[in-house]
Amino acid sequence: MIRILIADDHDILRAGLKHILSESGDIAVGGEACNGAEAMVRLRAGQWDAVVLDLNMPGRNGIELIKQVKSEFPRLPILVLSMYQEDIYAVRALKAGASGYLCKDNAEALLAEAIRKIVGGGLFINQSVAENLTRDMLQGRHTQLPHNRLTDRNYQIFLMLVQGMGVSEIAKRLSLSVKTVSTHKANIQLKMGLGNTAELVRYAIQHHLIENDVPLSE
Repeated sequence: MIRILIADDHDILRAGLKHILSESGDIAVGGEACNGAEAMVRLRAGQWDAVVLDLNMPGRNGIELIKQVKSEFPRLPILVLSMYQEDIYAVRALKAGASGYLCKDNAEALLAEAIRKIVGGGLFINQSVAENLTRDMLQGRHTQLPHNRLTDRNYQIFLMLVQGMGVSEIAKRLSLSVKTVSTHKANIQLKMGLGNTAELVRYAIQHHLIENDVPLSE
C-alpha cells in the first residue's frame, strides 16, 4: 500500500479526498494535518510514501513549506493540490521541489493517478503546463514577466488581492498582521510598477491569472 499524508486546512475537503482514495485499492491515508506546522510534526513522526499538500493553509507560505519538506525529506514526493489552475502556480511549486501539481477541480478523476505517478518517481503535470514551461525556459519569458519576479509570499498575496480579498481578510487567512500584508501589497505594486489594486486586477486578467469577473476596486 502507498501510505500518504494529506495536509489541507478544510475538514470537508480532507474527508472528500479520503473517500476518493478509499476506492483506489492501493493508496491509504495514514494521517492528516490542517496547517504547515502540523504537517511537519506528522511527517517527522511517521513513514510516508508521499504527501498531498495544499498551498494555501494558514501560516507559512505553501512554497516555503514545500522547500522545508524537501530539505528534511529530500526523497519524499510532494503532490500539490491547489484551488489555482496549474498554469498559475505550478512552475513555482515544481521549482520549490514538488513532484506534481493538481487543481482541486480535477481531484476526483486524477488524484490516485497523480499519487501513483509521483511515488513511482515521475512528474505529474498536465500537458499544457509542460508545454508552457518548456516554451518559457527556451524564450526566457518566465522571469521577465513582472508577476514572476515576485517573491513566493508576494505572489501568494498578489493572487489573493486580485481575487477580491482585502488586506484584513488576507491577514486573517495567512495568520499575518494587517501591517505585514499592507507592506507586501506596497512591495508588489512597486515591483510590478502598478499603482493600485484595480491595476493589479487588470494585469492579472490580461495575463490569464484570474477570470474576467473580479470587480476593479481600489
